[in-house]
Amino acid sequence: MTDAAKLVGNWNYPTQVRFGAGRIRELAAACRQLGMKRPLLVTDMGLKSLPIVADAIRANEAEGVPTGLFGEVRGNPVGKNLTDGVAAFKAGGHDGVIAFGGGSALDTGKTVAFMSAQDRPWLDFADYETCMKAARTAALPPVVTVPTTSGTGSEVGRAAVFTDEASKTKKIIFHPAMMPKIVIDDPALTVGLPSEITAATGMDAFAHCLEALCTDFYHPMADGIAAEGIRLVKVFLPAACGDGKNLEARAQMMCAASMGATAFQKGLGSIHALSHPVGSLYDTHHGLTNAVFMPYVLVFNRRAIEEKTARLAAYLGLKAASFTAFLDWVIELRQAIGIPHTLEALGIPLNDMARLADMAAVDPCAPENPVKMGPAEMRKVLDAAAAGRL
Repeated sequence: MTDAAKLVGNWNYPTQVRFGAGRIRELAAACRQLGMKRPLLVTDMGLKSLPIVADAIRANEAEGVPTGLFGEVRGNPVGKNLTDGVAAFKAGGHDGVIAFGGGSALDTGKTVAFMSAQDRPWLDFADYETCMKAARTAALPPVVTVPTTSGTGSEVGRAAVFTDEASKTKKIIFHPAMMPKIVIDDPALTVGLPSEITAATGMDAFAHCLEALCTDFYHPMADGIAAEGIRLVKVFLPAACGDGKNLEARAQMMCAASMGATAFQKGLGSIHALSHPVGSLYDTHHGLTNAVFMPYVLVFNRRAIEEKTARLAAYLGLKAASFTAFLDWVIELRQAIGIPHTLEALGIPLNDMARLADMAAVDPCAPENPVKMGPAEMRKVLDAAAAGRL
C-alpha cells in the first residue's frame, strides 16, 4: 500500500499537436499562426540535402514564409552544433524555429530558440537551478517541431541533450519555456525509414514509456499514457519494421513516441543513465543503446517493479501476468526486430567499464531509477550486458 503522503505531483500536458498523414502541408500555416515571418529550419546532417527538407522549405516559400536552413547537427548533437545554430539564427534575422528531423534535430532546434534569448553560455543552463532562475523567457522565439522518426518524442518535450565535447559527458537542458508551440506529427514522413532505424528509434520510445512507468514519482496520468504507449509498441513496432510502407504502423509508432516523452516528465532511470555515457564516449545510437541495456536494467530493478510489470503484462495480454512473462516478451521483441543482445555490437571496450559505471552513477537520470544505483551497481549491469547474462 502506498503512503498517502507520497501521492503528490505537478502535472502538465499543454502541447498542441496536429496529427495525421499529410499534415506537413500545414507547416506554413502553423508558422503564420505563431507570428513567424522568417523561420529557421534546423535539421541534421543526414537530412539537410534530402528532398523532404527541400520540399518543406519550397512549400513554405510558396506560401509567403521564406525559410532559412541550418543542417549542421550530428546524430549525437554537441555543444558546437547548438552554438553554431544560434549564430545562424541571429545572422539570418530569424524570428522562429522549425525543428525538423529526429531527436537530435528536434533537441537542437528547440534549444537554438531558447539560447537565442540568453546571455550566458549553454553549459550554464545544464544546471537545473541556474536554468530555472537565470533563463530569459519573456520573448523566446516560437518553435514548430516536425519529427521524421518515431523515437525520442522530443517534439512534445521540454528538454534537450547535448554532449559537452570537453568533458565527454551528456548534459540535459530543461525548461518549461522550451516546449514547442505546435507539433506536426505526420507519419507519412517516416515511411521508408530503414528497418534498423525504425527498430532503434521504436525501442527508444519503448524505453521512455517503460522507465516512466517504473520510476517511483507519483503521476498516474503518465502511468496510463506509458502503458498504452507500450501496447502500441507491442502491436505496431514489428509491423513497422517488417513493412516500412505500413502507414497505420508508422502512425501508431509516432503516437507511441510522443506518448513516451509525455510520460517521462514523470522520470526515467538507469537505462538512460547507462546509455548517456556510452553515447557520449562512443557516439552510439541512443535508441539502440537503450534497447541493449533494457533487459539487464529490468532484471536489476525486479524487486521494485515486479508488481508494476505484472500489471503491465496483463494489460498487454501476455501469456502470464508476471515479471518473467514481461521480460521474456522484451527479449523476444528485441530478437524479432534485430536488436543485439550484448554490448559487443556497440563496440564498447571491456576495459572502459569502470569509467562508464562512474559516469552512469552521476547521470541526471540515475536518481530516478526505482532501485538506488551507485558505481558498483552500474558496473554490475554493465558486466551483465557485456556478457549477455540475465
